[in-house]
Amino acid sequence: MTTIKLHNTMTRKKEVFEPIDPMNVRMYVCGPTVYDRAHLGNARPAVVFDVLYRLLRHVYGADHVRYVRNFTDVDDKINARAKESGREIGEITAETMQWYLDDMAALGVLEPTEMPRATQYIPQMVAMIVKLIAGGHAYEAEGHVLFAVESYAAYGRLSGRTVDDMIAGARVEVAPYKRNPMDFVLWKPSTPDLPGWESPWGRGRPGWHIECSAMSYELLGEKFDIHGGGNDLMFPHHENEIAQSCCANPEGGFAQVWLHNEMLQVEGKKMSKSLGNFFTVRDLLEQGIPGEVIRFVFLSTHYRKPMDWTAEKAREAEATLRKWYDLANGAEPDAQGRWAVLPYLMNDLDTHGALSKMHELARDRNRREELRYAMELLGFGFRKDNVPPSHFCSEQIESSGDGYIVHVSWTGSLPSEQQEALFATGHRLFNLRQKAIETGDFSDVDFLQKQLKSAGVEYKAYKDKVELEPGAEFIPSKLEALK
Repeated sequence: MTTIKLHNTMTRKKEVFEPIDPMNVRMYVCGPTVYDRAHLGNARPAVVFDVLYRLLRHVYGADHVRYVRNFTDVDDKINARAKESGREIGEITAETMQWYLDDMAALGVLEPTEMPRATQYIPQMVAMIVKLIAGGHAYEAEGHVLFAVESYAAYGRLSGRTVDDMIAGARVEVAPYKRNPMDFVLWKPSTPDLPGWESPWGRGRPGWHIECSAMSYELLGEKFDIHGGGNDLMFPHHENEIAQSCCANPEGGFAQVWLHNEMLQVEGKKMSKSLGNFFTVRDLLEQGIPGEVIRFVFLSTHYRKPMDWTAEKAREAEATLRKWYDLANGAEPDAQGRWAVLPYLMNDLDTHGALSKMHELARDRNRREELRYAMELLGFGFRKDNVPPSHFCSEQIESSGDGYIVHVSWTGSLPSEQQEALFATGHRLFNLRQKAIETGDFSDVDFLQKQLKSAGVEYKAYKDKVELEPGAEFIPSKLEALK
């Protein structure tokens, strides 16, 4: 029997995963607030829990796994974006949700079973708040409804904080209508210029935390298997979700296993616009970095360890994937490949170990079929016509000279005039090298090689052959200037 082990944040230990119902494995992951492009930090949990989703589908069957990831489409950040841009809120959220789906798809992320929007579940949120008030766990104050933290004795168990410690560490101004500084908003009033829905407490909108409690209850029930997200959500969001859900449905127990991924850095520093190291996924894609490369870099670090995105890691990942796609292209995926990587994935999603094993498979050409299977299992897919994604498909053309060959290879599409310019430069490089060997003066060769490097062209020169390959940073105009 296949045994999956996962590190449960609630118990702070690795445990054997035993689903409540193996025929209906249920997972909820907190999704994005849709007001702008997803940055790299937003993408990490999407990729991490995509790997878990793939693993659960592999073990229990695709029809027996239900994965819910929400969209928060009612939020003060969205309201502010609408006000500053003059656009309708619905237009902004619809556009941003599609951006998110497109960008995550580029990273090989499967769409979850359900992708609920908060605004679709306002009645369910109101019903849960009514239930909490009736149970003495919430109260109305000045048009707001707040959760009474002291009514839930286990508050703080997930994050390991006590209420007294949290109050002592608070650095925010406490609203005068709160009975306890840690009480949090379930419902708040809306002015005419803000989104609002009718409720027993007047026209208003939900607080952030109640959204996930209501949606998970509606779609997965009062008790389900896994709840996940970034560790920045552990407190207060997930702590508040637990309090609300367990008080509204005390017999349920809410999520059985809690998983949290660590945060992301860029070049060893916290990602920040002020430091100039803030990137969205779209930024990297438009720079020519394939989504598979971003995914590879993410999976190179265990999800519970801080991950450092660097340009060097991206270059190394792209070089590795090019070799793997070249090796696995045309191979029939061999199911034996799952046994090469499954033991790592089943051991708390050890993707770093799985990739290390795939390096081993790639060193043995006789195991290319296993490598192909392992690549697809980890989300490094092939196109429907059974070939790698276009940015990993190499075109190769050779042009013969007098006793030598110029070989040009590239990925994707390359206009014929650029091909001709590369071949002309390749022939020129070969002839200059031959002349330099005779005269001992390599100055012209050195100059041309520097120009090639400046144009983003990799090159290799041999006794009877020159190889050129325009890279992701290829600048055709610099090549044209060499004529």
